[in-house]
Amino acid sequence: MTVSEVLQTEMTAVAISEPGGPDVLKPETMTVPQPAAGEVLIKVAAAGVNRPDVVQRMGLYPAPPGASPLPGLEVSGVVVALGQGVEPEWMGRKICALTNGGGYAEFCVAPVGQCLPVPDSLTMEEAAALPETLFTVWSNLFNRGFAREDETVLVHGGTSGIGTMAIMLGKLFGLNVIVTCGSDQKCTAAKTIGADHAINYKSQDFVEEIKKITGGQGVEVVLDMVAGDYVPRNLNCLKEDGRHVTIAVQGGMTATLNMAQVMMKRLTLTGSTLRPQSADRKALLADELYRYVWPDIEAGKLKPVMDETFALADAAKAHAHMEAGDHIGKIILKVE
Repeated sequence: MTVSEVLQTEMTAVAISEPGGPDVLKPETMTVPQPAAGEVLIKVAAAGVNRPDVVQRMGLYPAPPGASPLPGLEVSGVVVALGQGVEPEWMGRKICALTNGGGYAEFCVAPVGQCLPVPDSLTMEEAAALPETLFTVWSNLFNRGFAREDETVLVHGGTSGIGTMAIMLGKLFGLNVIVTCGSDQKCTAAKTIGADHAINYKSQDFVEEIKKITGGQGVEVVLDMVAGDYVPRNLNCLKEDGRHVTIAVQGGMTATLNMAQVMMKRLTLTGSTLRPQSADRKALLADELYRYVWPDIEAGKLKPVMDETFALADAAKAHAHMEAGDHIGKIILKVE
């Protein structure tokens, strides 16, 4: 590690004391982590709260080997120390980073390839709300779903962090975006954010609504975070050569499919999880985002939809707020 201004050896971090509800998140005093080769140490300004953090807290999504056991997959802050091989110009930069864990803390390490600069157009809280959703939506909607200009996509969970980012990123790249939401209020919010259509899945059959909206043609891509019994319904929404991309399994890990339908419509079923992917793969995604999306962020054309900000010590309250399901956009922990 290079010489830095980090003089303290201990920090406050929020740990998972045992698998369970939000109250198992406990502030603790821990040793400041040291950046390994190719990593930077970040003095954290803010950290994003994401659904995978909740699933990890419940004991259902363990950290991959070598990753921090602390929750927190995205942060913003200032680089205060460099691991071996990191160019010296990174020192002192304001960055946001996709981390491998450990974001709920005063200091966090991240591979330098997963760091992106924070432009003047963003607050540090807004910057912390970007990496997890941007990397996820970009890699799944465009890289795996092959969405392209003038195509129509169906996005479930339209007012979640992922959903709001999918709306905004989709519109930047010329997509027609249809979302599902759990209330009329959320449908209104989704349309305000930019969705072309919003379907209240509690009062409407989204399969029938998709048929009406598309004149019976269906959509080219479904970005699905529900899985379970949604999958066969999603396939009914796809037109020929459609693509179904799974990014979460909130509705269950198994589905019963009509494989003749998959064959006849020439459908593609794919999906991914972000955290277990290699540092090289994530660095490639960061490079694509820097080249194709960051100019719009710098110009103020793309900002995350922000819900509520909590203090680091109130991480349990932030998780309870997420699980209540009333949030619209991103939930953030303010660290400094």
